[in-house]
Amino acid sequence: MKIKDHTFVVTGAGSGMGKELSYQIAQKGGFVVGIDRNEETLAEVNEYLQPFGGFSGSYVLDIADLNAIKVISARIIETHKTIDGIFNNAGIIQAFKPFNELTEHDIRHVMDVNFYGLIFLTKAFLPTLLSRHEAHIINTSSMGGFLPVPGQTIYGASKAAVKLFTEGLFAELAETKVHVTLILPGAVKTEITSNSGIEIPASATESTYKMLSANEAARQIIEAVERNKYHAYIGRDSWLMNLITRINPLYANRMISKQMKALLKN
Repeated sequence: MKIKDHTFVVTGAGSGMGKELSYQIAQKGGFVVGIDRNEETLAEVNEYLQPFGGFSGSYVLDIADLNAIKVISARIIETHKTIDGIFNNAGIIQAFKPFNELTEHDIRHVMDVNFYGLIFLTKAFLPTLLSRHEAHIINTSSMGGFLPVPGQTIYGASKAAVKLFTEGLFAELAETKVHVTLILPGAVKTEITSNSGIEIPASATESTYKMLSANEAARQIIEAVERNKYHAYIGRDSWLMNLITRINPLYANRMISKQMKALLKN
């Protein structure tokens, strides 16, 4: 599905990949309805988009709030009429802790943002998308959704749920004009850690691992959407770890566990 002349809702539009997705959609002649829980960063991104006219609309929304999703999605549909797609990009990570050390609130909040928020936003917009001559749902999972990461077990579970939900939705909508693409990013340089209210372990700052820029990640995502891809592995690390996991899942598990061991000591 081509971006030009289509209107897309982008969640998490106030920073990171959401910011760059918004810019590249606008750059390609599309229109962006931005959603973020942070009003200040939404305003900053609106300024960033000014060469292309800014957001078509921006809405402050915490997608962990089901009632707010119902209100804001209805307002967006009423105001903008033609919504052609949704980039379910918003997400958070958990604290770098073993599962046993997480509180019930920690667990529920990660699931509410990463999984239930995505599901209920998709449900809210799906009738409108089905009415369009062509539409697209783009759901962001993670490399952590197919590769277990110690210290991010609940985050991984939420992203694995997104993966299977998206694959099921693809099958259900196969005979409609609504495309569905699953995005599986590897390590991308964004503000997700600070936006999640998580303190970075000291050992993480010592890493020399090169992360993909948010700009390049957004470029790869947009390309996948315009090619109507089923799965899009964003970054060489995601592509490679998917391959290793398929060939030898136990080896992949032990390899990532060894890499994460230092983080869990902090």
